[in-house]
Amino acid sequence: MTDSLMHRIDVQALLDKAAGLDTDTGDRRLKQIIRRVLADAFRTIEEFGVTPTEFWRAVDYVTRLGQSNEAGLLVAGLGLEHFLDILMDEEERKAGLQGGTPRTIEGPLWLAGAPLERGEVRLDQDPESDAETIVMDGQVRDPDGNPIPGAIVDVWHANTKGGYSFFDSSQSAWNLRRRIETDRDGRYRFRSIMPAGYGCPPEGTTQALLDRIGRHGQRPAHIHFFVEAPGYRKLTTQINIAGDKYLHEDFAFATRDELIVEARREADPEAIARHGLNAPFSTLTFDFTLNREADHLPDAVVLREHATAA
Repeated sequence: MTDSLMHRIDVQALLDKAAGLDTDTGDRRLKQIIRRVLADAFRTIEEFGVTPTEFWRAVDYVTRLGQSNEAGLLVAGLGLEHFLDILMDEEERKAGLQGGTPRTIEGPLWLAGAPLERGEVRLDQDPESDAETIVMDGQVRDPDGNPIPGAIVDVWHANTKGGYSFFDSSQSAWNLRRRIETDRDGRYRFRSIMPAGYGCPPEGTTQALLDRIGRHGQRPAHIHFFVEAPGYRKLTTQINIAGDKYLHEDFAFATRDELIVEARREADPEAIARHGLNAPFSTLTFDFTLNREADHLPDAVVLREHATAA
């Protein structure tokens, strides 16, 4: 708009001063970012005619968002976390990095310090009578297809009600969370239960905003992974279980076609007995390919605040 207040000298001076650009102290890059954010906010307020009442309702919403500890959920639901992945993919492409297992969002529910185990690992510690047993395995490889022994596969997922241990007080400590060291052939294997998809807390601040813009807050069934090994780029990813109602309608935009896994039903009595079970179960297989680290690549290790076990 030609008569926008954004063109006025006093408004531009206000932006410079608010961002600290009129001083020589402080972080120059941070000042520039804050000025851009403020300018975009000023422009939005003006162009949409945001009223003071609407503005202060938004401020109140941000306050409640922090109080409910749902900021990590909202940034996923608004596509911001997925956009960071898009940016990282593009930076790696420009740097000449090709291949590797696709990344996707971490989400807000990882917990540092899960027990480290080797061999076939049991994730489920809490009995759930209606849970379907799964056995998942695969191999961690380098870009040439060679196995990576000693890689750490950090896995976490929800229970049949969509809850995660630590955040869901009804579950025992470290239920459905483990770190698994791959064997000399780069293989990992674990037994667990089929996770359920889940939704944002229905009365929470994230769902309140999604309701206002006509969106659901549901996620398909999925299993999260960090995969790391010395000399390789850390992989943050998750697999989705094929056939889920929300497979391609994930409110957090995390589904990638290369990360969809078929659950194969196993009803053979010998296979059931061999796994020490007394009922049919499902198997999932997924191999991870890690790219080698290099100085010219953007850092794949994301530093962010995480919950810690008491």
